[in-house]
Amino acid sequence: MSDLYTERGGLVALGPELVRLMDLLDERFRDWAEECGATPMLFPAVIGTADLASIDYFDNFPQLALMTAPLKLPAQKVEDGAALPPERLGASAYGLASAACYNVYLHHRSATLAGPRRVTTVAKCFRNEDHYDGLRRLHGFTMREIVCLGSREAVLAHLAAFRPKVVEFAARLGLELAVQPASDPFFEKGGGRALLAQLFPVKEEFVHGGDLAIGSLNFHRNFFGERCGISLADGGPAFTGCVAFGLERWIAALLETHANIDDILERVAGAGS
Repeated sequence: MSDLYTERGGLVALGPELVRLMDLLDERFRDWAEECGATPMLFPAVIGTADLASIDYFDNFPQLALMTAPLKLPAQKVEDGAALPPERLGASAYGLASAACYNVYLHHRSATLAGPRRVTTVAKCFRNEDHYDGLRRLHGFTMREIVCLGSREAVLAHLAAFRPKVVEFAARLGLELAVQPASDPFFEKGGGRALLAQLFPVKEEFVHGGDLAIGSLNFHRNFFGERCGISLADGGPAFTGCVAFGLERWIAALLETHANIDDILERVAGAGS
């Protein structure tokens, strides 16, 4: 696929055809966001370490975390191909976002919601994975999310509405998706929350080809409401949930299913009409 994209070390450069394909896919997801009344927002690519700590990020995702740090001065020459040793770096005050929705919850910190609030955002996300695999698993990738904050009933209805939409849209593109329960590290392995996760899945993935999750439905219960102080009008913590789309993974699924890029572009453009 070197004529369509190049990938090295989990970092990808998309050619013009795949840029067009990503735009078409994201246009469909933005249409869905508009239909459900989601407000479009954009956030910085970095999140403060104190904010990440407030949502238990370093407890739940230490293996994925990628932090930023300034160089200690005076600057010194770096050998070609060498990594900067830790002693050359200063203290880290920011981490790279690994999911688009975290900034939404942090933005609504201490808010009181009169009713359901929906937000859509897209972000370049970064994860320190144990391996990378073309467009399937990247060091840096693009995530579109449609988030709902509100009562338990409102959030569950939001997620339920998207389950058939995503499956039907994929089918029009020639993709067969299985909706499969998945684990959510925001809930401890033991204790009451783990039992609840078994009784009611908090994360479902849209899986292509048996092993490629190209999207997910995530029900965080009142975890972020509690951590960020987001309240309902009755005084209880807000519930949250999000629909997430990994855009490069959608592209990977389409390239694995259809041989011709012009056919793929035509399919996606037609499916969105």
